[in-house]
Amino acid sequence: MNKTEPITHDASDTASPPHSFHIPVMGTGFTLDSPLRVARYGISSVLSLVDDLLIEQIRKKLCEKAGEPYEPITDRDEDPRARRIKEYLNLLDRMIGRQMVELRAGPFEPGSEITKYFELLPNSPLKQAYTDMLATEDQAEKTAMQDDLRKRVVPGAIDVNIMTKLDSDHYRDGEMLGPEFADAMSGLRGFAESTVRGGMVLSAGMNRRMYNYFSQFPDFMPDENGELKKTIILKVSDFRSAMIQGRFLAK
Repeated sequence: MNKTEPITHDASDTASPPHSFHIPVMGTGFTLDSPLRVARYGISSVLSLVDDLLIEQIRKKLCEKAGEPYEPITDRDEDPRARRIKEYLNLLDRMIGRQMVELRAGPFEPGSEITKYFELLPNSPLKQAYTDMLATEDQAEKTAMQDDLRKRVVPGAIDVNIMTKLDSDHYRDGEMLGPEFADAMSGLRGFAESTVRGGMVLSAGMNRRMYNYFSQFPDFMPDENGELKKTIILKVSDFRSAMIQGRFLAK
């Protein structure tokens, strides 16, 4: 497979993450690479889309680490902010996809990645299935149980955060660009056009033009099976705010 191609997601990748917690966004850079560290263990994390220049710098470093070709996205690009975010998220998706392939193929032995995955799980039916496998002495049955467990391994989500009020307009050659090139709008576009499966966490108030923009991207709509590739998460401080924003989005 070409290293620049997106990872194909199987059905198990659409399942809910097995953990009841996530790593929240912390500043503009502290959790930018968290998915690479924890997603393979089924743990979701949130990264900030505020600083696309920092995102581009990290994409360059990760491409070098992964042996992938890197082409810089400069301000001369027609849509630089959205492209930087999209390409970075696609890179994370590819790298985590390869991590999952290796993890699922690994042996159930002390210290292995797949063993660590199950040992980190909270008490749940999946954790119990793993415990039952360990207690099984019949080798054929144990192998069958291990094959079933491999199919049930799912990565954590790559969630992103946009502070909706940070939506400055941009200019080119002294002329203001259209509203779709504003910070929040272009950040949304970069996430929406990426290959990742995750949620967009909206914080810091309501942005009507951005909320209307969601309807232009099919990944936020149910597919033929009623499943969502991308979701919307409202980060609010009170019930009234949640109701106002929820009703606006529902329209």
